[in-house]
Amino acid sequence: QQPYIAQLIRQVEAAGLVPLPVFINGVEGHVVVRDWLTTSHEQQQRHQGMKANLSLSPEAVTVDLIVSTIGFPLVGGPAGSMEAGRQVEVAKAILTSKNVPYLVAAPLLIQDIASWTRQGIGGLQSVVLYALPELDGAIDTIPLGGLVGDDIYLVPERVQRLLGRVQHWVNLRRKAKADRKLAVILYGFPPGYGATGTAALLNVPQSLMNLLQGLRDQGYDLGDPSQWPQDGEDLIRRVKAADEATPADRPDLDTVSPQTLHQWLGYLHTHRIEKQWQSLTGTGLKTYGDQLLVGGVQLGKVWIGVQPPLGLAGDPMRLMFERDLTPHPQYAAFYQWLQHQFQADAVVHFGMHGTVEWLPGSPLGNTGYSWSDILLGNLPNLYLYAANNPSESILAKRRGYGTLISHNVPPYGRAGLYKELVNLRELIGEYREDPEVNAVLKEGICKLILDTGLEADCPFPEAQHLGIAFSPETVNLFSVHAFNQYLLTVYEYLQVLENRLFSSGLHVLGQKPHPEQLETYLEAYFGDKLPAAALRALCYQPDQLQPWLGDQGASLKRRLGEVDAEPAIVALTAIIQEAESIRDLLHQTPDEISNLLRGLNGEYIPPAPGGDLLRDGPGVLPTGRNIHALDPYRMPSPAAYERGRAIGRQIIDQHLQGEGTYPETVAVMLWGLDAIKTKGESLGILLELVGAEPLKEGTGRIVRYELRPLETLGHPRIDVLGNLSGIFRDSFVNVIELLDDLFVRAAAAPEPDDQNFIRKHALALQAQGVENASARLFSNPAGDFGSLVNDRITDSNWESGDELGATWQGRNSFSYGRGDKGQARPEVLQTLLQTTDRIIQQIDSVEYGLTDIQEYYANTGGLKKAAELKRGGKKTTASFVESFSKDTTPRPLEDLLRLEYRTKLLNPKWADAMVAQGSGGAYEVSQRMTALMGWAGTADFKENWVYDQAAATYALDPEMAAKLNQANPEAFRNIVGRMLEAHGRGFWNPEADVLQQLRLLYEQTEEELEGITV
Repeated sequence: QQPYIAQLIRQVEAAGLVPLPVFINGVEGHVVVRDWLTTSHEQQQRHQGMKANLSLSPEAVTVDLIVSTIGFPLVGGPAGSMEAGRQVEVAKAILTSKNVPYLVAAPLLIQDIASWTRQGIGGLQSVVLYALPELDGAIDTIPLGGLVGDDIYLVPERVQRLLGRVQHWVNLRRKAKADRKLAVILYGFPPGYGATGTAALLNVPQSLMNLLQGLRDQGYDLGDPSQWPQDGEDLIRRVKAADEATPADRPDLDTVSPQTLHQWLGYLHTHRIEKQWQSLTGTGLKTYGDQLLVGGVQLGKVWIGVQPPLGLAGDPMRLMFERDLTPHPQYAAFYQWLQHQFQADAVVHFGMHGTVEWLPGSPLGNTGYSWSDILLGNLPNLYLYAANNPSESILAKRRGYGTLISHNVPPYGRAGLYKELVNLRELIGEYREDPEVNAVLKEGICKLILDTGLEADCPFPEAQHLGIAFSPETVNLFSVHAFNQYLLTVYEYLQVLENRLFSSGLHVLGQKPHPEQLETYLEAYFGDKLPAAALRALCYQPDQLQPWLGDQGASLKRRLGEVDAEPAIVALTAIIQEAESIRDLLHQTPDEISNLLRGLNGEYIPPAPGGDLLRDGPGVLPTGRNIHALDPYRMPSPAAYERGRAIGRQIIDQHLQGEGTYPETVAVMLWGLDAIKTKGESLGILLELVGAEPLKEGTGRIVRYELRPLETLGHPRIDVLGNLSGIFRDSFVNVIELLDDLFVRAAAAPEPDDQNFIRKHALALQAQGVENASARLFSNPAGDFGSLVNDRITDSNWESGDELGATWQGRNSFSYGRGDKGQARPEVLQTLLQTTDRIIQQIDSVEYGLTDIQEYYANTGGLKKAAELKRGGKKTTASFVESFSKDTTPRPLEDLLRLEYRTKLLNPKWADAMVAQGSGGAYEVSQRMTALMGWAGTADFKENWVYDQAAATYALDPEMAAKLNQANPEAFRNIVGRMLEAHGRGFWNPEADVLQQLRLLYEQTEEELEGITV
């Protein structure tokens, strides 16, 4: 009855492919795949006696690839679509047995073509086409068309994209390994800061060498072994040199002429680029005369290059943030060269993350105008991604056609104590042995507390009460009892510091953790629940584990008796078994390389949820899997809702205690990453503040957020400024529409203004004639990402914090909801900012703390500064909940920054582990110095001791400085440069000799980078 079906079949035949159309009623998709389709892999397995599918028909047809043209889960189809992935294991087993790519390409059955091309695929259609099939391991999803009125039409150009990608996957499978051409893409953003050959949480040089060795072992052509680099760092240096070269240095350098680019891209896309950049060769971005440069290192048939920068020097990320922009000519030439000149059979994007999937285009559901689609074309794209980031990886998967291969996070470490902190603990311990005899130590203790900045975290109550400054000169004025009690508080804080977890170093792809690293993973996961002796046996002497367990059981029976000991023995055995299971899963880390190689064979990569071990448990292991997110129609989960409610109530209580009033407006940061990993805790916070709860239909889908009666809340309805990350905005359209509906109803509820701040603020806006006065969900312009605050910090392109606040506001005044799809509503945002008393945000993992990445200060810090700007300088309190821990207490921003700096950047244990990682480790240190500047600019965090200790650790220690400078001189220059910038901006007042040493170091590094021999 649908003409598009016959049209699709004919177009598959016209492309030289042999289609096997199978018509189903909607629920038998998995039966068809299991029983009627077979593959060469399955037949080989059966010949070896391994029969995964006993019901396989003798007449089953051999296929190279499977395409679902309906979406939904493989098992159950539309009827199973609301089962939240309960049948995923069945689907995974079937698809694993077939071991061919599983693609989804379907017309939109519940959305029209016009709305798709205008604002992307949204709502239930996005779940049907993307979220649910991805649970089964589906890749390369392509919308083929959609509704026009009541009829379904194909978009011919999208059908051609499907056929092109299918053909390339099939060709990859059939081509001999020795004949395959592979392109490996590294990153180097931002340019000039030592970023070349780095990726978040990954040691790229060592990982790349592991991959190359794996390719060689499998029979790929990697050229003359004598030309191989000495090690990974040598390879990165070669790639960087090739990337920065010109034909004057290297006459054999690959180039692309404007005429060739025009031929490859076609008139329309070339014209778009030329219109944006005025010229194809005059941009100054990787050009030489009238040629566009493509520099890389070729080892046999494997080419390794650096993804081009996105835009202009001084404004390198501009491309991401203006809707009509295009990639610059050389960026386009780079990817077109891979397709047409080098003729890659597949591409590997090496780590987290690149930029091609973030290019302008449809937010979800690539069209022929989406730049990621244009540039990646039909190339099979294997994409390495950290397992704990199921948020940004969605973009790589959906917009960048990435078959994801997850990698583990680095081992964990406990911060311990160091330098002055160790001295302080020892002094306190000695003083407490006999306070009377050791009273002479009080001045030294006081000095150390002040020198290390601990007084901010542990203020002395008696000093505050008496109005006397706490100092070595005044310490004897306070009562002995009060001082002794105070030292207990300080001692407890030191214990918190000592036991705090951090991410230690970087992960090496495919490298099985050695016993010491295994111990850190298991100790971080189990804490005190796993006895130390069992932990040691698990990691170092596995054969001693069962005897130890037997001894423990016998000991418990002697102490408690046979019957009473049984529950304790069962509990201990369960913990040991779980620990053994996690250890064995971590031992499967080599799957990261083997599954990447399987992906390059065009094999099926099994799916797994993205997340991290500490929060999500062993379900996220083993790594080397095609990670996915969750069903957005089930957010928040029941547990996330309750935990979020508890956090929301604490936010209200903290404000009541501090200010004596209820907060009128709380800004809730709605980010994709923490929403996915916590299953919607941030939504739980928002719903508690507003006074609402999820309403589910019979299938478990959430269909509405229902207002709870005011008298049941225990607080007024608090207004909320929901700040959406770009990924949350594009991935959870259904949630945004439900929230928008909630705010409309809350604003209209017939309740007193002093009990409903949403209504109060909406009425005030309506009185001013402002449209959509209940708009509460704000983000960047449609299709754009980021606040630009971090770009200004990175480029030192700012004068005051107020400028940064204004930048954030300008980039976040776009409203989203059922009607608004990015409409600018600055009046509503400004009104909300004026009453924003507090900001609340989740931190979802140990690896991504406030001081580790730029996004926190760029967004949360930027919002804080914007609110304070609108409030005439009145402070807005930002609080954070570390959702990877059991503690739901919101901590003030400044307290958490101090805690993080003490346990990470300033901690020799963290520093040594990171710097040992070579160029990538040096870059990570450098990034954190940039973030320190970001927090100074947005949150006025300017504590001298942080800069003092950072300078002492990384610049003034000759051995450390030499290591950093040798490993990555650009990163070292940035480390020293940020210290000098902090002094120049008045954030830090170092001693004159320290300043002189830093200036000298900077000059020397600058001269070395410019090739001047000092």
